[in-house]
Amino acid sequence: MKALAPAALIATLFAAGAAQAADPVMGDWMTSTGSGKVRIAPCGDKLCGTIVWLKKPLDAKGQPQKDEANPDPKLRDRPVVGLTLIKDFRQATQGKWVDGKIYDPQTGKTYASKLSPNPDGTLKVEGCISVICQAQTWKRAN
Repeated sequence: MKALAPAALIATLFAAGAAQAADPVMGDWMTSTGSGKVRIAPCGDKLCGTIVWLKKPLDAKGQPQKDEANPDPKLRDRPVVGLTLIKDFRQATQGKWVDGKIYDPQTGKTYASKLSPNPDGTLKVEGCISVICQAQTWKRAN
């Protein structure tokens, strides 16, 4: 009987990982303006999204775009590509993620956020200040 316990544990972990991987929010998404691509993936028991591509990756001097609007001066020199844009989302139900944060590198502001798939296969990304929310629609990247 004890020999079956590790096999059962491995099967349970595999099933949990497969269910999370099948979540419709996971994957690569183009932002609403088409200026960037964000990869949404698990990070521990939460969900995060990293900028993996920019339409204009270089600044006027030919250098990689930097996080210049960040309120922390120590972080203003980090590149935008590779930046964690969304973090700390917890799953409410399959495909619906809440209690997260979204960072806007253009303004340096961070907003409360939630994510959910739309019936047409796009992604609804909401950023909120207090009870006022603004939504964007992201399209799945090819």
